[in-house]
Amino acid sequence: MRLALFDKGRLGVVHGDTITDVTDQLTPFSAGPAGALQQYVETVSDGSGPELDLARGRRVPLAEVSLEAPLPRPGKIIGAPVNYLDHKAEMDYPTSIADLGVFLKATSSVIGPGQDVVLPYSDVRTDQEGELAVVIGRTASRVSADEALDHVFGYTCLLDITVRSGEDRSTRKSFDTFTPLGPWVVTADEIPDPDRLDLRCDVAGETRQSTNTAHLVFGVRELVAYASSVMTLYPGDVIATGTPAGVGPLSDGDRVVVEIEKVGRLEVGVDGSRATPYASRPGHRRD
Repeated sequence: MRLALFDKGRLGVVHGDTITDVTDQLTPFSAGPAGALQQYVETVSDGSGPELDLARGRRVPLAEVSLEAPLPRPGKIIGAPVNYLDHKAEMDYPTSIADLGVFLKATSSVIGPGQDVVLPYSDVRTDQEGELAVVIGRTASRVSADEALDHVFGYTCLLDITVRSGEDRSTRKSFDTFTPLGPWVVTADEIPDPDRLDLRCDVAGETRQSTNTAHLVFGVRELVAYASSVMTLYPGDVIATGTPAGVGPLSDGDRVVVEIEKVGRLEVGVDGSRATPYASRPGHRRD
């Protein structure tokens, strides 16, 4: 299934060019800020989730609805730094995820399809990073790589927007709007091998990134196992699996598209109209 949020938090199942509203099948409906899909993931995890009946829902053309981030406030967003060797070479990093471990992004950085990434600085480069994202479906603590996929609910597209400044990764990647997510979550049964997916990211109509997830340093299984050895993973948590070579600067008015085989196509805009000089940031020391 392709599960999406649309039209102010409704939960829908996407099939072809239509979407079927299944929100009323979540009983009692109590999603809150985390969203209806988060509620559904949690109920599936504990065995109380409804069997979604598409025949009972209202079906409308997908073009007539407004899609939103499928998980607007996940419990946590875990990032995988330097998880493609070509990106390691591109950025001249001496280390990879095997040395660096994982990092966290602020959940307040999530936006959905069609929204804008807001550039914070006018004189410091902000880059796009197209990534496959993993949505956890069952609580996972110290699971093995062989067990890892049993704890995955599904997959979605993610852009890990990054300021190329000197702060810690979690700061540079946590500005509001810096985690576009969507357009929906594809359930794991539709993607038996997440380590064999083509990924492409275009900016302003030109392809910047093109790879296959087979080239990940830590594949999805190993990444879930590693992350769960550090912190307990809960239903609805999101793991961004890392980005390949081809990152580059964003400019006001750009359109950014990340497309992943069997998953979907996520497109957002870029707004630089509110960018300010880096030296004007709060706390900057003026000697």
